[in-house]
Amino acid sequence: MISYQAVTKTYGQVTAVADLDLEIADGEFFGLLGPNGAGKTTIMRMTATLTAPDAGTIQIDGQPLHRDLIGVKRRIGIVPQYSNLEGDLTAAENLDYHGRLYGLSRARRRQRTDELLEFAELTERRADQAKNFSGGMQRKLMIAKTLMHDPDILLLDEPIVGLDATSRRRIWDLLRQIASRGMTIFLTTHYLEEAQMLCSRVGLLDQGHLRTVDSPNNIIDGVGRYVLESFIDGTTVQRFFSSQALAYKAASSVAGDFQVREANLEDAFIRLTNRKLGDADV
Repeated sequence: MISYQAVTKTYGQVTAVADLDLEIADGEFFGLLGPNGAGKTTIMRMTATLTAPDAGTIQIDGQPLHRDLIGVKRRIGIVPQYSNLEGDLTAAENLDYHGRLYGLSRARRRQRTDELLEFAELTERRADQAKNFSGGMQRKLMIAKTLMHDPDILLLDEPIVGLDATSRRRIWDLLRQIASRGMTIFLTTHYLEEAQMLCSRVGLLDQGHLRTVDSPNNIIDGVGRYVLESFIDGTTVQRFFSSQALAYKAASSVAGDFQVREANLEDAFIRLTNRKLGDADV
């Protein structure tokens, strides 16, 4: 289990993460949602021991991270937002190099390389340089590389940024396979569809503050399963209702254009924070 207790991180006058309390269970697929600049990457970096909190503690299975940094790093695999591949190395060489860093034997490196290239559907490209791969293929190779040393916990920081729709779906399929094997997965994203499809629970992060944590369905139900949208004086106005019938009843008094639809996580985020999920902090 990953546990955050009153974790705070500041950069100068900016509080990136404020008094974070959160627990992520073993084998859970947890998603952290928020706009760019909300503090998601800071939380990910602290979890990966790349930066230390200014206050509070982060524990894995009851052990504070700072007491055994090397041991923690062996238990964690992180897929960063931007490529960490060696472009001039082949797909197989990238995996082998990562295995060397973690002290895997030659036989184990060969076995894991073959297994993971097949898992990532990259076997036929094993001898090609990573710099010649598409964005989606590079992302799959990054995930395979991260799994090379058999981590217990997988950290994914915006794993589908910049990918087209087809590539995103392939990455999601890959992550579902990993989750089905019982690995603990911690995902940060601002793609609502991604979190709603993959995560058993999500947390909504806004300006460094964790606003709520629950399953996607429970969060949506909490604000209203159906939303009535109307366009009034140049502004889209949203009203939430527990049933479609109640939404249409309210719509009967709306002058002008309107629509009634099922609410989603973005609607819930806006309702809970009064901010659009794509808005960046300034």
